[in-house]
Amino acid sequence: MKRSAGSSRRTKLKPINLSGINKSTDNTVVKQHEKSGFSRFLPMERPEPNAKLYLNYELSWLKFNWRVLQEAIDDRTPLMERVKFIGIVGSNLDEFFQKRVGGLKRQLSAGVHDLSLDGKTPAQQLKEIRVEVKTMISTLRSTFFDKLVPDLAENGVVFKTFSELNDKERARVDEYFDKQLYPILTPLVVDQSHPFPLISNKSRSFAIELHDPVTGENLFARIKIPANRPRWLTVSKSEKTIHLMLIDDLIREKVGRLFPGATVVSANVFRVTRNADIDRNEEEADDLLEMIEEELRERRFAEVVRLEVDIATPTHIKNLLMERMGVKANDIFEIDGPIGLADTMQLYKIKKVSHLRYPGWAPVTHPVLKQQTDEVGQDIFTIIRNGDFLVHHPYHSFATSVQRFIEEATADPNVLAIKQTLYRTSKDSAIMHALMRAAEDGKQVAVLVELKARFDEERNIEWAQKLEKAGVHVAYGIAGLKIHSKMTVVVRDEGDTLRRYVHLSTGNYHPDTAQLYEDVGLFTCDDAIASDVTDLFNFLTGFAPTQQYQKLLVAPQYMRNRITAYIDFEIEQAKKGQPAAIIMKMNNLEDPLIIQKLYEASKVGVKVDCIVRSVCRLRTGIKGLSENIRVHSVIGRFLEHSRLYHFHHGGEELFYIGSADMMHRNLDARVEALTPIEHPNLKKYLGHIFSMYLEDNRQRWLLDKKGDYKQVKPARGEETRAIQSQLMQHTYYSADPVPRVSGK
Repeated sequence: MKRSAGSSRRTKLKPINLSGINKSTDNTVVKQHEKSGFSRFLPMERPEPNAKLYLNYELSWLKFNWRVLQEAIDDRTPLMERVKFIGIVGSNLDEFFQKRVGGLKRQLSAGVHDLSLDGKTPAQQLKEIRVEVKTMISTLRSTFFDKLVPDLAENGVVFKTFSELNDKERARVDEYFDKQLYPILTPLVVDQSHPFPLISNKSRSFAIELHDPVTGENLFARIKIPANRPRWLTVSKSEKTIHLMLIDDLIREKVGRLFPGATVVSANVFRVTRNADIDRNEEEADDLLEMIEEELRERRFAEVVRLEVDIATPTHIKNLLMERMGVKANDIFEIDGPIGLADTMQLYKIKKVSHLRYPGWAPVTHPVLKQQTDEVGQDIFTIIRNGDFLVHHPYHSFATSVQRFIEEATADPNVLAIKQTLYRTSKDSAIMHALMRAAEDGKQVAVLVELKARFDEERNIEWAQKLEKAGVHVAYGIAGLKIHSKMTVVVRDEGDTLRRYVHLSTGNYHPDTAQLYEDVGLFTCDDAIASDVTDLFNFLTGFAPTQQYQKLLVAPQYMRNRITAYIDFEIEQAKKGQPAAIIMKMNNLEDPLIIQKLYEASKVGVKVDCIVRSVCRLRTGIKGLSENIRVHSVIGRFLEHSRLYHFHHGGEELFYIGSADMMHRNLDARVEALTPIEHPNLKKYLGHIFSMYLEDNRQRWLLDKKGDYKQVKPARGEETRAIQSQLMQHTYYSADPVPRVSGK
């Protein structure tokens, strides 16, 4: 098996023990340790597999998708939001097969029999995944077709088949087929002159069996269903009702027109999902941009990891598809009805039923930005100089905070340089356009573009090329590492000094997802933090293998050991009978060394709360090991995305925000940054939201000792507390940047 990039430079590190070390010596000891042993890449000491200590990664992810599916099942969720969650579950499954199942299949084909942390081989995991996914698909489809479709009909959204259309509706779809579909449909027959066509990833196609009345032979043909046409066609609408028909039904009804003179024996939809876990060797790549472009081409036609077929597909046609696409029976999922429910996202956008969605939410301008701009007329740099502040998306507006920061920097003649990392952004980003204008105006602009951001590679390549044409200095990072940190630094000439203004965030510079993803960002001109950010940019664009940092926790160099050190400190406090507590909010908790350290903390009485959106490999409730650990998961209308960390630390109350989950890939194989939150008011804010997360009784789930999640519900007579609704209310009504919790 290939060694991962950079593994030859990894060194083994001993853990730091901060027991008995007071605040004044804390940083010194850590820095001395880092000076003595850190290289650019940290090791991954793999523990022995143990199902009693670790949950399976893949099955834990599927449990996360079950929690998402529950939002579609739960009748407390507005109807169209339930439809949207159906689409999210389907889209999540697509990505799961592309990345996770694809990776397991690569291991299997390479003859890798290494056990997962919970003691399973790749083959065993694939077998258990199939069983779980089949159950999930059954529940997903019954929820949509048996519950939501009838409820939609009662609310004026009615689905029709072709045979159910009236004359006027048939005339309308006939015209649509002639003008909008027929010209772009391409029938591809398979015979001696025409090989079996390449089937692109996630495309839906008709597998068609034809009969030639002249020769008496039967032939196979394929028609791709165009992805650039709506999945559901509006066949008629009135003031109260809208009638929809699946585009698949229309093409099936008209398919004979594409084969005049032949008889259509059968026409059934199938869909393929291809492996996105493409092997790459960055150290041997002469040009990372070219390598990623080639990978995108390969991914479009990589090995098939899932084949979804209409359950009515004739056996010999199904066998033909299996043979030509190299799949086995375990890769096939037979679907009764329309294939590809991720497309239900289209239904969510129907305007006629907007009242069946969550009430609209317009993010508000942060109180500090609004007050000091409206009343004093101050620019954003003056506001930042007046004191650090946190923005919390989507509750606070991205446009009037982050976007404003970049646009004012672009327009300000005193700004000399802007540097930013780019992991994901939108197709038409105002921030990217501002950076290009800044470069064209003569400012020094540097953007670190992560070309390897999964499923956003193509968009990032396009932006990299546009930025370079505008004169922006574009860098693509380091071989073997993803640049996952989210940071911007603006250098401004203020007469007697050059001052640096910094934005550090848990989320991407993506204006669209900033309205859907929950994230936290810090604005500051703290000189030590600004210096660290500058040094980190220099490390990424230049060569500084022993770069050190004053305040930031940077991966892969220092973050793991500092987090371990903070946990060790809580352990020592608990042993002395002092208060000791840890709260971690993240997307995933996977790293076995961090999990082991949390077990160690729990054993001596440290109270640990982990708020984990999706994958958690830690087991709770194990006697003598994890009785003091609670794992929570919050699912709601916004995607919980922020990474927030809190350590009691002898009453000092340390808070960090940043881009890193507690995962091996984040700690050892990505460039990440956690930044301390030091202002008392901002620490108070983070403390408040942690309290609200841990008291939620509507959107929160708790992990039990069996590895299952139970949704927390209000007790009889208890007020419902939903964290996201609370934060919307507090943000909207409060002029104070710290939300006030009722009764506190």
